[in-house]
Amino acid sequence: MTSTRTPDRTHPARWVPTLYFAEGVPFFAVALIAGILYKRLGLRNDVITFYTSLLLLPWSLKPLWSPLIEMFKTKKFFVVALELAGGLSLALVALCLPLPGYFGYTLALLAVVAFCSSTHDIAADGLYIASLSPKEQAAYTGWQGGFYNAARFFSQGGLIILAGYLELRVGVPRAWMAIFVAMGLILMALSIYHAQVLPSGGAERRSESIREMAATFKEVVVSFLKKPNIYLLLLFIVLYRAGEGQVVKIGPLFLVDKRVAGGLGLTTDQFGTIYGTFGTLAFVAGSILGGYFTSWLGLRRALLPLVCAMNFPNLAYVYLSTALPTSHLAVTAALSVEMFGYGFGFVGVILLMMQEIAPGKYQTAHYAFANSLMNLGLLIPGTVSGKIQLAVGYRNFFVWVLLSSIPALILSRLIPIRGGASSPAVSPEPMEETPQWR
Repeated sequence: MTSTRTPDRTHPARWVPTLYFAEGVPFFAVALIAGILYKRLGLRNDVITFYTSLLLLPWSLKPLWSPLIEMFKTKKFFVVALELAGGLSLALVALCLPLPGYFGYTLALLAVVAFCSSTHDIAADGLYIASLSPKEQAAYTGWQGGFYNAARFFSQGGLIILAGYLELRVGVPRAWMAIFVAMGLILMALSIYHAQVLPSGGAERRSESIREMAATFKEVVVSFLKKPNIYLLLLFIVLYRAGEGQVVKIGPLFLVDKRVAGGLGLTTDQFGTIYGTFGTLAFVAGSILGGYFTSWLGLRRALLPLVCAMNFPNLAYVYLSTALPTSHLAVTAALSVEMFGYGFGFVGVILLMMQEIAPGKYQTAHYAFANSLMNLGLLIPGTVSGKIQLAVGYRNFFVWVLLSSIPALILSRLIPIRGGASSPAVSPEPMEETPQWR
């Protein structure tokens, strides 16, 4: 087939930032904003945590349908279509909020958003790899993370602050209707923009049959399960996020819950300012420094400190749930410490997957599998976190979160790390050997 790529290629600076901003907005809508919405509408913590955790399932299951991105149309087609569908679904969430059965309707629409967003991740990453040279990929990697975190800052900070402002003027339901309409319109506008500027990401359709794709997929899975120490490594990856999976669901609910219920009683705009701005900046700073720390010390020696950094700052929540401070400065400082540690420690699990699990013929696919299983380590604890919190209260719950880190701490000293102190991250494998299962 003849390629439709134009001779004058669109400069990556025109589409890489917006592509990864569009990747972040729907994810944070599902992962965080939905929980705050339901809390402001009066739902119980156990209901919120269970169902919003299940909404993360598509990010764990996406390798199952990722081959379809390679079989039909182009990656650009999927990116544009999924942004349009996801934006429309977010806008429809707003229309359902005034309805008596709003919870079921909005949950179904958010599930559509989650499916579109997780599949968009596959297409966007595949388009990035297929459209840029190795030198360009390295040059624009920072833009990826920077604008994905810009979406975090925009969602957790700007949109939630705006929601708090609107709540005082038009009421809770209408305020959140405006927020979801805004997110939907932004995503649909980005889809229109991307229809104009994105490269095709490979104009020729794949010719493989379903049988051939299934055979390749089977080979990828079998080779993944034959890797040295794979089961021990996967167990560690799942346990690495056991504490985070619980605190990431209950923490925001604790911050906005009423003081009579043991929460801090923050207003929506106060939550957005503290958690979405200062907290996000601390997370980004921790991520950057965690990368330099691991590069300096090497993954083998850095792993235990990284696990500690990921979990011990949760003491901030123990302090907040015990002291219940009224000072916003104290709350901001405590949450900044917690988010800094979260960002610093999260580097460990990412590098472990890159350096110890991914290397081999199907590097991209195996990294995607490990990443999906890691997300299960976030999802499963999150589904039960609400019931645990309601049973023991906020303070005891955050103590329990600290105890949940013990298995990962023990395993960090037992798992074999092949790389030495200066082992670099693995380099991308040749494109022709990399089926895009991501």
